[in-house]
Amino acid sequence: MLPSADTLQGKPVPAVTFKARQNDQWHDLTTDELFGNKTVVVFSLPGAFTPTCSSTHLPRYNELAPVLRRHGVDEVLCISVNDAFVMEQWKAGQDAANITVIPDGNGDFTDGMGMLVDKRELGFGLRSWRYSMLVRDGIIEKIFIEPDREGDPFEVSDADTMLSYLAPEAEVPEPVVMFSRPGCPHCARAKRALQERDIVFTDISQDSKINTIVLRGVTGRMTWPQVFVGGELIGGADDLQRWLLERNG
Repeated sequence: MLPSADTLQGKPVPAVTFKARQNDQWHDLTTDELFGNKTVVVFSLPGAFTPTCSSTHLPRYNELAPVLRRHGVDEVLCISVNDAFVMEQWKAGQDAANITVIPDGNGDFTDGMGMLVDKRELGFGLRSWRYSMLVRDGIIEKIFIEPDREGDPFEVSDADTMLSYLAPEAEVPEPVVMFSRPGCPHCARAKRALQERDIVFTDISQDSKINTIVLRGVTGRMTWPQVFVGGELIGGADDLQRWLLERNG
């Protein structure tokens, strides 16, 4: 049975040592290092490379991490019962530069949280239940635990719920998607303009004739890049620059 939020809020996080990788070397990482004298957002999920975790949970936290930081969060951690190699490969494939992935390979932290669940019927072994929490100086201030029911519910541990708790007045940015091409100087200019303004974007890199045809089908244009904000086509690098100037007054 999963613990309730009330039993965990106000309590310290479990004191454990994670076996992580840094510069291709093993590195012991303690909870004191991760949480001491910091405000940290944590989200935990059943496994790297799994559908909801890869398509929604991690990407949205990566998008909103700059907003969370503007409202006092020092770091955003993703914890899963996977080994360090798996977690690093997953992060690289997700292009999640704003997230620190933490491998809880033995499940020690997850067990200490009371969130270790049996997924052997799926061939997963023991994994983490999905939850998120706000931790200040090692103390759990707020935790959102998914409902205890069959399957993998995903209703309250999302990034938007956490941001709404932390800063209900915060302006939530629209998702930004860029169609780019390797070696394209205008694409590089557009990416640099977004990065300088701390705007997270999803880069869809295209480099074949058929993908150029797809680009025309989607945007009606043949030039690179093409940028969408909140589903609306902004256009190329010059269009993006104008949009950024108008957005910032």
